[in-house]
Amino acid sequence: MKIELENVKPRDIERRSFEIITEELGDRKLDPDKELIIKRCIHTSADFEYADSLCFSDNVVAKAMDAIRQGACIVTDTQMGRSGINKRALARYGGEVYCFMSDEDVAATAKANGTTRATASMDKAAQLDKPLIFAIGNAPTALVRLYELIEEGKLNPALIIGVPVGFVNVVQSKELIMKASSISFVTQISPATSTNTVTSGSPSTAGASVTPARNAPQTGTQPSQTTGNKKTMSA
Repeated sequence: MKIELENVKPRDIERRSFEIITEELGDRKLDPDKELIIKRCIHTSADFEYADSLCFSDNVVAKAMDAIRQGACIVTDTQMGRSGINKRALARYGGEVYCFMSDEDVAATAKANGTTRATASMDKAAQLDKPLIFAIGNAPTALVRLYELIEEGKLNPALIIGVPVGFVNVVQSKELIMKASSISFVTQISPATSTNTVTSGSPSTAGASVTPARNAPQTGTQPSQTTGNKKTMSA
């Protein structure tokens, strides 16, 4: 049995992946403002449903870029999400990335109040005197608490990327964010998303012009020289 492998140089693997995504999407036309975000979500998950299921509030990309330029900080609900965000790019505009999930005071507050750490970490984030973007890719309770804080007038985030994964209150938590007054959001109405997805959708990793991801493929690129170059292996 012969198996053909594409002969792709290491530096071209990501670019080739995006070429394949574009090929698989065929004649489908994506909004240019959202195209690279959608493709990065597909790239990190191999799930083409993102072309249909991602939900964006009006002018969210432009508003997110403006927030970044004004020094917005990003708050995540996992250390993995925090690690995936391009901190150097964010720092050029005075922004930082925070994750409070491992903080001892957050653990103590959650235990005392009978809540999740994600809930307690959102309360801690609300005390920051900075413009904030929330990137939630794990805990629905974080989104629920954000909605409550917004409704109570204690928080006015510049953007919420809400794509927690699971089964309990996952879809409901995303619907709450979508109905929150005047909040910019990116979400997906599905139980199936992840921390990888939230970093793909983050303005500092999605290849947007204000804070480009490292070596981010740009839309409309020409096929690389390695396209169609294959080798055969026996199995």
